[in-house]
Amino acid sequence: MKIRKGDTVKVIAGKDKGKTGSILTVLKETDQVVIEDVNVVKRHEKNRRSRSQGQIIEKAMPIHVSNVSLMEGDKAVRAGYAFEGEGDKRTKVRVARPSGKKI
Repeated sequence: MKIRKGDTVKVIAGKDKGKTGSILTVLKETDQVVIEDVNVVKRHEKNRRSRSQGQIIEKAMPIHVSNVSLMEGDKAVRAGYAFEGEGDKRTKVRVARPSGKKI
């Protein structure tokens, strides 16, 4: 998966199409990401103790990684990989496909 926690992404499909936000959590086993203020649902929470009250909370739910695109500046771009350095000191870095700039 080429998207990591903390990246700024744009939603390119679904009910929240066009929204942008940063990634809070990456769920590798299901190829999903949780983005702040995107795909927000209301959940009813039961009271935990006898004197506390239940409440309705708003929670960001996961969205599939294929429905988001990485942002470079104000533009959505695809991400790729490139190698830097030579010999044993080669490192794999993420790059933006159109410009080739390091992310």
